[in-house]
Amino acid sequence: MNSSIEKRLLNAGNFVRNNGQVLRTINILRHKYNKLKGVQTALQGAGIAEDEFLDSINFLTEEKYIHLRTVAGKEDANLADVDYIELEAKLTSKGIRLLAGGIDDNMIEV
Repeated sequence: MNSSIEKRLLNAGNFVRNNGQVLRTINILRHKYNKLKGVQTALQGAGIAEDEFLDSINFLTEEKYIHLRTVAGKEDANLADVDYIELEAKLTSKGIRLLAGGIDDNMIEV
C-alpha cells in the first residue's frame, strides 16, 4: 500500500478516535458546561494535538452532539467566530444518546 494512502487512513482513524475521546471528556460533567481549554489540556496528555482537538470540536458541533457558548456571557457561539479559550461546551441530548448507544455514527469511536 502506498505510504500516502496509509497516512490518510491513519489520520482518518485518529479523527474517529479523537471525536470519541473529546465527546467522552466533555461528558464528564454531562449536564454542566466544560471550558474547552480545560478539555483540550486534559486531552493533550492523551496525545491529541490542538489542531486535532479543534477539528473534533468543529465536527461535534456541526453534527449537534455538543453545544457551545461563551464562558463570559453564556451566549450561544460558533468555533469559527470565537477563540476556543473563550468557549465552553456540554453534550446535547443527541450526544448523550450517542454515548448511551441509542444512535450510531461511524465518525465517532464510542
